[in-house]
Amino acid sequence: MGERDFARGDGTGWDFAGVADAELGGAMIGYRDLGGSGLGLQVAGAAAITVLIGFGEREVIVDDAVGRSISGGFVVGLPVEAMSVWSERAECVEVRLSPPGAYSLLGIAPTALGRGAVGLEELWGTRVGELRERLAESRTWDERFALTKSFLTQGERPMRLPDPEVLAGWHRILRSHGRVRIGELAEAAGWSHKRFGARFESQLGLTPKRAAMLVRFRYAVDGLLAGRPAAEVAVDSGYTDQAHLCRDVSIFADRTPRALSAAYEPAISRYRYRAWGKFFQDRAEATVR
Repeated sequence: MGERDFARGDGTGWDFAGVADAELGGAMIGYRDLGGSGLGLQVAGAAAITVLIGFGEREVIVDDAVGRSISGGFVVGLPVEAMSVWSERAECVEVRLSPPGAYSLLGIAPTALGRGAVGLEELWGTRVGELRERLAESRTWDERFALTKSFLTQGERPMRLPDPEVLAGWHRILRSHGRVRIGELAEAAGWSHKRFGARFESQLGLTPKRAAMLVRFRYAVDGLLAGRPAAEVAVDSGYTDQAHLCRDVSIFADRTPRALSAAYEPAISRYRYRAWGKFFQDRAEATVR
């Protein structure tokens, strides 16, 4: 597991690195604000579970659907609504896990991760403080990534795996970019529509329909950020028309397609988008931005 530097020394004032980790079932990035510009992110829904761990002297401020919180980091699940994240002199490790991987790894039910951010201390208590101290003392991103991976994989919790039928349904949603009928997923599983929906939601955190909407939205984001017209992106992504696309962008990002593209203009937003690539987006065994 070796780090990849994306932005070090390019004059933007950010020290940035990222690494994929197949064993972890996800990916990690790290970033430090060397120029004092501050971390300001407008965060939209993603088809992944996100863990953000701050290890500098500054806390992380989050404005989300449930209000404002200040902490050393947070976890957000698939149901999260659009939110803003701010930190002065940010120093963070950010992890994205596939929903099936998170179900096995984090030791919490996906349904416990609601519409807003959940503080790390609330989930893991004093262990988080010890991790943050060790991250701050580390000299390289490789060391920080290794510490974070060890923290996530060595908790005292039983290994849980989603039902094979749920896993197959999730992979099919990814491969189709969200363009699949939920009835077909239930039929392939050999379950009733009600049973499939209930098992899927309890193990991954969203109903199959909402998960498919989210994956399709993230696929459309790629087209919008590539500069393609919204009407063209709507057709390619399987929306009935541009208004349908705009509705989903509003649901998951709380903004218009144009404003969503503008949110990726700051350097740190561009680096995060570039680093995440298409994790979980294009192939079932891969890891989603």
